[in-house]
Amino acid sequence: MGCIFPKVPFRLSSTTIADRLDFALCGNRMTAQCGVEGCSEPVSKSGHFLCYRHWKMKRDDMLEEIGGGKWREADSADNDASDSLGNSRFISSTRLGKHFGLSAPRINQILSELGWIEKYVKGWVPTDRGIKMGAEVREMRQSGVPYVVWPRTIIDNRILLASIRELAGDGESKGSNPKDEREPEGKDHDFRRRFPAEHRAADGHWVRSRAEMLIDNWLYMQGIVHAVERKLPIEEEVYSEFYLPTGKVYIEYWGMEDDPRYAERMKSKLAIYEQYKLNLVQLHDADIMNLDDVLPRLLLKHGIDCT
Repeated sequence: MGCIFPKVPFRLSSTTIADRLDFALCGNRMTAQCGVEGCSEPVSKSGHFLCYRHWKMKRDDMLEEIGGGKWREADSADNDASDSLGNSRFISSTRLGKHFGLSAPRINQILSELGWIEKYVKGWVPTDRGIKMGAEVREMRQSGVPYVVWPRTIIDNRILLASIRELAGDGESKGSNPKDEREPEGKDHDFRRRFPAEHRAADGHWVRSRAEMLIDNWLYMQGIVHAVERKLPIEEEVYSEFYLPTGKVYIEYWGMEDDPRYAERMKSKLAIYEQYKLNLVQLHDADIMNLDDVLPRLLLKHGIDCT
């Protein structure tokens, strides 16, 4: 049986039908070509006009409508599509994603987790730290939705490369025991050697004291996603005791303030948090037995509601 063209239940111009939808019904199967210029992927869902990859990009404000039922990737006008990085001095998350083999939304998630960009009403804008990295904000020509571009040197940034490797599961590991996986060389190395992670929290995290275990258990029971000993997104080798992706909040528990060496380490870490303007929640010995009262109040200051 040959192809039978269906009756379209809504009005479409001949240009729209020819250039955008290109519908055909073969038996009971209807297909359509993606409406993004240069994309020949089929549309898998009836009534849609974008392939799955570009549908996700539109959801994340990474597509720009150019009229006539056509769309294009936000930065396609600024870069040579034949080169993953293009010829421009600046590159966007789309080009970064192509370079590293990741999607643009995933790149934006990584940049956001590093604290270099943040969500706007629609699209993304650079943070103060992102601007210091050389980020600039651009607007999609038709919609005005903002997106961020970066100097080409960003592809060699050690912090970005480390985050990409880590999230891809390519981070370094020392030993097979989970509690031994992170023993970084740097300022904190001596402290970590002296106080190994030997306390196992309810969620399986290994921590270095009973107090840290109680903090971890509290976060777990509250359903708050958290990381243990997360490296700060800076050049220095400094690790936080807890990191909450929601709100980009770091938690430090100061449990040995009477120890001169510990007090010096605490002072040094506080200076770094202040220097890079990172969101910090500090806990002390007196807070540990009152976490139900203390943590909700402190976290609410950073937009995390625990009620």
